[in-house]
Amino acid sequence: MSTIQPETTITLTGKGTVDHAPDVAMISVGVQVEAKTAAEAMQQQAENMNGVFAAVKAAGIADRDMQTGQLSLNPVYEYPNNARPRLTGYQASNQLNIKVRKLDTLGKTLDAVVKGGGNAINGVSFSIDEPDKFQNDARIEAIKDAAAKAELYAKAVGYKVKRIVTISEQDYYPQPVPMVMQMRQQDMAAAPTPIAAGEVSLTQTVNVVFELTK
Repeated sequence: MSTIQPETTITLTGKGTVDHAPDVAMISVGVQVEAKTAAEAMQQQAENMNGVFAAVKAAGIADRDMQTGQLSLNPVYEYPNNARPRLTGYQASNQLNIKVRKLDTLGKTLDAVVKGGGNAINGVSFSIDEPDKFQNDARIEAIKDAAAKAELYAKAVGYKVKRIVTISEQDYYPQPVPMVMQMRQQDMAAAPTPIAAGEVSLTQTVNVVFELTK
């Protein structure tokens, strides 16, 4: 039977954060076209998208790092005043999600998309491909944070920290850092695209029960 009394323990949460340079980027690119008929719209997007696939592969992106994110076909209507909607054509779009493992080629890859026929870049996000390599640093900072809080609270009420009773950590879900990028084709094709990756923060939270003593 435990000899620890509830009044001699304190439960605290510690948080640790470490920053690291990202090593991968996720980009969402694609094609969006309008045509009079559904068949024409789908054919045009397919032709343009084939060019995008070829250009991306030529830029050094492997097949395993490309995945279709969305393929859609929708009618386009006009809405005249006091009149029923009128069908004017169809819009077809195809979105490709790409993982870029060599960040120094990211600008080159984006430019290749445009040259290959892409006319939409919906976003860029940076992350660490294998965050577990660095997560232990965040864990150490988290337990240090909890221990410092325990010492502070114990001292404030005339106690000392005797030992740690339990430690539990909350699951972490590394979130990519987004970079908003929505550009028109004429803007993207004008010059090589510069990219700044910055840093990615890895966070860990732990819950710790400390035993206090006089």
